[in-house]
Amino acid sequence: MPGSRAGERLTAMTTPQHTDLKATLQGDLTEAMRAQDKVRAGTLRMALTAISTEEVAGKEHRTLGEDEVLRVLVKEAKKRREAAEAYTGAGRPELAAREEAELAVLEQYLPAQLDDAELDRLAHETVAELGVSGMGGMGQVMKALQPKVAGRAEGGRVAAAVRSALSG
Repeated sequence: MPGSRAGERLTAMTTPQHTDLKATLQGDLTEAMRAQDKVRAGTLRMALTAISTEEVAGKEHRTLGEDEVLRVLVKEAKKRREAAEAYTGAGRPELAAREEAELAVLEQYLPAQLDDAELDRLAHETVAELGVSGMGGMGQVMKALQPKVAGRAEGGRVAAAVRSALSG
């Protein structure tokens, strides 16, 4: 029956394909809404919106992979951290507290951050693996190191560790 095949295709096209992290966020959003946890629900809604925006960015809609969803969450967490610092510097502690509360929610979904010693060790290992010396090789080392730290350290911290490894 041609009508039933068309229905199957339509179902396949409209059935959302979720990554595990995205599905976890959606499930936790539902729980937060039931518990009437406004901060958690608002933060998760904002994170899911950022993920959806990233999925439709570009020429065609695509489903983000696990690492891409994680990258979006890292970016959102960085925005919250920077906003909290800006509000604190501007003497607006109530707004800074709200941003920090949102950051705390997002951090529950991020992998544990690397401490400075571990980051320095990875940077030195990568420099040794590549046999690079001098600041001219920084881009090469960063390119090799980024996948190793994936979401566990901000780019500025990684760059500082690479600079330290290359200069010393």
